[in-house]
Amino acid sequence: MRKPADDAPLARGLYIVATPIGNLGDITLRALDVLTRAGCIACEDTRITSRLLAHYAIRTPMLAYHEHNAARVRPLLIERLKAGESVALVSDAGTPLVSDPGFRLVVAGIAAGIAVYPLPGPSSVLAALAVAGLPTDRFLFAGFPPPRTAGRRRVFAELAGVPATLVFLESPRRLAECLADMASVLGDRPAAVARELTKLYEETRRGRLTVLATHYADAGPPKGEVTLVVGPPDVGPPVATDDLDNRLRAALAEHSPSEAARRVAAETGLRRREVYTRAMQLAGDGAGGGPTR
Repeated sequence: MRKPADDAPLARGLYIVATPIGNLGDITLRALDVLTRAGCIACEDTRITSRLLAHYAIRTPMLAYHEHNAARVRPLLIERLKAGESVALVSDAGTPLVSDPGFRLVVAGIAAGIAVYPLPGPSSVLAALAVAGLPTDRFLFAGFPPPRTAGRRRVFAELAGVPATLVFLESPRRLAECLADMASVLGDRPAAVARELTKLYEETRRGRLTVLATHYADAGPPKGEVTLVVGPPDVGPPVATDDLDNRLRAALAEHSPSEAARRVAAETGLRRREVYTRAMQLAGDGAGGGPTR
């Protein structure tokens, strides 16, 4: 049961309000209070937010603010804030500013001297991390991977040496191909696919990237929202110089120094730049017989 809101108006400012990612019961009491007393609610899709508001009998006016109208609507919101109004910013689900246009509104508000208040709550990123069974002491949220293979592999190569758990959002229809590209570039790391978090058909499937890629290639695209969590590079004993050179020589026999370095760095967890420097030394000595482009 929701506590009735205070009749007093909110302090002037921009309120960043986290909303449920599935289960409507996950909203906080403070979020309900702010949504009730705000002058207006800026939201990505008024149809989606209206369902949440109707569920809790909240009648605060809404204003659509999304990537297609942000440049036009943002100045209007800033003017309302400067005039003393309180504005609540919500995304379709979860915590605003995570893969939505809220960032620029916050920057504009700060520049205009507007107070910005965070109202923490649901987040698919943190929810997936909590159930993945992978290290959580250090993680990197990398958003949506590019939709095409070449772009995905380039991004994964940039992240291969990051000593942290990686978190991505992905479209269900691209999931199998994405997992296969991850396995190819990052190595066969442990991972988890979390979908429909907090909803009726919530599921978390854990396993090595190759196993997960095969499963979704065979089963077809899953239904619902997907969050991918990928473990950090394996942390093992230091790689001996002879072992590194042997790995690089084998890779250089079939690949360019850049590609050989990328593959060996993913296998060993070493910094790609250091591995590339050694690959170029070996290639200069004639150790590799592969492409030199």
